[in-house]
Amino acid sequence: MTLHESELSDLAERLLADYDAVCPGDVFANGLRLDLDDAWHLQAAVTRLREARGELVAGYKIGAVTPGNQQMLGLTQPVWGRLWQSEFYDSGVRLDRAAYAELSLEAEFGIELSQSVKPGMSMQQLAACVGSVYPTLELHNLRLCSAQPHGPELIANNCINCGVVKGAAVTAIEKPCETSLQLVYDGKLVDSWEKLKWPHDILKALGWLAQSLESQGLHLKRGDFVLTSAWGPPIPVQNHHRVEVTSSAFGDAFAVIT
Repeated sequence: MTLHESELSDLAERLLADYDAVCPGDVFANGLRLDLDDAWHLQAAVTRLREARGELVAGYKIGAVTPGNQQMLGLTQPVWGRLWQSEFYDSGVRLDRAAYAELSLEAEFGIELSQSVKPGMSMQQLAACVGSVYPTLELHNLRLCSAQPHGPELIANNCINCGVVKGAAVTAIEKPCETSLQLVYDGKLVDSWEKLKWPHDILKALGWLAQSLESQGLHLKRGDFVLTSAWGPPIPVQNHHRVEVTSSAFGDAFAVIT
């Protein structure tokens, strides 16, 4: 860590103030540069500030799972961020686009853990830790203000996550299956995938997440919600209104952007 504690505390307060003011990352626009170690410390420092004001961590998101995305961001492995209970929404929610900065979405699957996940588990063991699967829309503030590569800013700014819209829980997940996944804006297909495999494709990064959290003294526990990673980039909402995620095996969810 190269930042002093006083610098870390000041940057965390500025980063959270930027987020609250719907101008996330402004501090990076003024020339801030971090190494990856400092970026992780900064994400943790902002977490402490949010918890101190009463917010609750509900789980984690996994991002940048493909080597191409990692290379573009200057990373050598995936990344993760916290999910906040105050930013969870049920399907059908109406969201104000003015509350976000360049709102963009990913279609993916969320899981709720029925028991703790430990590093080194097999895929069969990981699947047995999942109590339910949800179709989800992940919300992002697609605003990166630093010079490339953006990896340190992405990590420090909680992987640009700003919320989750989730559908109904699916608990009949004992058997392997295949599913489609689509992201739809105002009835128009904007991204899609076919024959995604449960559990192997959907949980492929869960073991990595458990190991990465352990390295920072954190643990995946019963009740945690995990966004298991997306297969495509965040797609800007722009002027669209009804946004949907649909899947053949795990249902659908939608939100209305006003």
